Amino acid sequence: MSERAASPIGRPIDRVDGPAKVTGRAKYSAEFAPPGLCHAVIVQSTIPSGRIARIDARAAEAMPGVVLVLTHRNAPRLPQEGRAAVNPPAGREISVLQADAVRYNGEPIAVVVAQTLEQAEEAAAHVEVAYERRAAELDFERARSAAYRPAKMIHGKADNGWGDAAKALRSADVRIAATYTTPYEHHNPMEPHATVAQWEGERLTLWDSTQYVSGVRDTVAKTLGVPAENVRVLSPFVGGGFGCKGSTWSHVVLAAMAARAARRPVKLALERPQMFGPVGGRPRTEQKIELGAERDGRIVALRHDVVSHTSRFEDFTEPSTQPSRALYAYASCATTQRLVKLDLGTPTFQRAPGESTGTFAIECAMDELAYRLGMDPLDLRLRNHADVEPETGRPWSSKKLRECYEQAARRFGWPRRTHEPRSMRDGSWLVGWGMATATYPAHRMPSQASATLLPDGTVVVRSGTQDIGTGTYTVMTQVAADELAIPVDLVRFELGDTRLPKAPISGGSMTVSSVGPAVQAACRELRALLERQDGEWLRAGDEDARRTAFRALARRQGQPLEAQGEAHPEQGDDKQPFAARSFGALFVEVRIDPELGIVRVPRIVASYSVGRLLNAKTGISQLQGGIVWGVGMALTEESLLDPATGRYVNENLAEYHVPVNADIGAIDVTVVDEDDARFNPLGIRGIGEIGITGVAAAIANAVYHATGKRVRDLPITLDKLL
Repeated sequence: MSERAASPIGRPIDRVDGPAKVTGRAKYSAEFAPPGLCHAVIVQSTIPSGRIARIDARAAEAMPGVVLVLTHRNAPRLPQEGRAAVNPPAGREISVLQADAVRYNGEPIAVVVAQTLEQAEEAAAHVEVAYERRAAELDFERARSAAYRPAKMIHGKADNGWGDAAKALRSADVRIAATYTTPYEHHNPMEPHATVAQWEGERLTLWDSTQYVSGVRDTVAKTLGVPAENVRVLSPFVGGGFGCKGSTWSHVVLAAMAARAARRPVKLALERPQMFGPVGGRPRTEQKIELGAERDGRIVALRHDVVSHTSRFEDFTEPSTQPSRALYAYASCATTQRLVKLDLGTPTFQRAPGESTGTFAIECAMDELAYRLGMDPLDLRLRNHADVEPETGRPWSSKKLRECYEQAARRFGWPRRTHEPRSMRDGSWLVGWGMATATYPAHRMPSQASATLLPDGTVVVRSGTQDIGTGTYTVMTQVAADELAIPVDLVRFELGDTRLPKAPISGGSMTVSSVGPAVQAACRELRALLERQDGEWLRAGDEDARRTAFRALARRQGQPLEAQGEAHPEQGDDKQPFAARSFGALFVEVRIDPELGIVRVPRIVASYSVGRLLNAKTGISQLQGGIVWGVGMALTEESLLDPATGRYVNENLAEYHVPVNADIGAIDVTVVDEDDARFNPLGIRGIGEIGITGVAAAIANAVYHATGKRVRDLPITLDKLL
């Protein structure tokens, strides 16, 4: 038997952290309770713009159990007025009680610390605040006239293009022009943000629900003006992040400030309504798209202009033009990104930022063009398939989108679709079939790991990454076991600690593609050390024999043996000889009650080109989860802003509607066989975000096919269909 015969890569291995989670042994940030722990509650502003004219905490301070109340009047002065001096995604312009200004409704303006949570909540309600109000801009439509080009973006430029799109559009045989909008949305992971802070002398320990332990350490250290080595951040388990926990928000620093002032450990856990505003969300977008094509369907030009909102005090750009520039082989293209400032909290990354909102617009526009041409929507996409990256001409590191189209269309039964809207029914229900393309860029960042053989024959692999619920513990265990050619149960993976080898943010779908190769490198080095002594376990014939031989080798060592590994792309993403991006094909069926406008989604079929899949079970689960969120994006999710106060009026799960089991039909997901060795040594690309992309468009296209009504403004609620 070859040493790779029993490779765990790709197998549907159960989550290694599953037993700890179902038995309650897995501790999340809010569950850590150092001795003497007290509780903090944030007091939030109730106006969108102005200043605090008076704040009176005397009644709150006199209440039972209250330890202290921090306001801008008594909070310690911080370096640089509390600005983090760390670029996003790690740092944001945060509110840490350094001034009397109020910049949005819901901004933290005080922190109450008490012996119990109930005492802190009661006292927080007794902090009296008087404001000097200023006129606030909360109207996106009105503010749009002052839209401006952002000075910088995290990826790419605000204005991009090639060829002469304006000229090509004027001369095109067929043209469509449409405007698509997406609403304010907010994250609602099962676990809201939570931080526990403890000072021991000049050293600070934070248990934080975060997607980036190293980013929290660096941001908090710089904000407080303490050495980074004096800050330790731990995050062993995260109950969902999806982007909102990628940055270090105000509450994290406020917890540290309160703990230092109280001289006791402090827990600060956000309530569900506090997820709306002070920790970001998906910005509102308005997207204008023009497509021009020849009569045979070849697209000659695209124009895509995006306006999204940001806060008054910081720029955040939703890069919705990115997928448009990458999906199809346009001869010419022009895209722009513009921002409008509103008196709201700064938006942030929300699952597939830019790509989820952008694919809604471009994939609906493609459907509209197909109808204008009288073509099948799938045929139009195949006609314009991009064999190389359209913007640069670089070859793809790997791309199997054609195979995705073929697999998913066949499983869905797409050839049986009739073309005309309202042409398919099931009894009284209108039936619609729609499709769209999914896509997300592939990213890598430098990462480090270590692998240590213990005398008991187990291997501990460590990296300072995070598991935000995606299965990082499990897939890294599989990578290590594969490289060492040992059973999975002999490996223990540790993460979530800034004392471990450094790893990047768990965002941008880059964890497995960045940390996986570092784990592989560390285990390869450990294996080389052991092979030089005795490679007997590699020659053993089956798993039990390997286990026995490996443990015998460990005993002969007599002491731990450690190896280090690191992995990094040779150049930045834009300097690589290959363009790296994942793709997918989605086919959706909707059923609509023509009298009530009720929309049901009984089935979705999808196929993805995402490189090598490390774990068939956790991987398919992630893709399905993204699709579920896409259903919510299409049909239910919208944060409703009160134009008078700047407060979101549905800041709870009773009224901010996310899909539940009853809303979801059959989801059939497969991945094509692929190994993207050009992108990284493991041949893998991230899958955390691609699942949501294209879903809203596929549903909107199916709704048009069912009803003949083109809904260009998300979400597709029943009032828009009546």
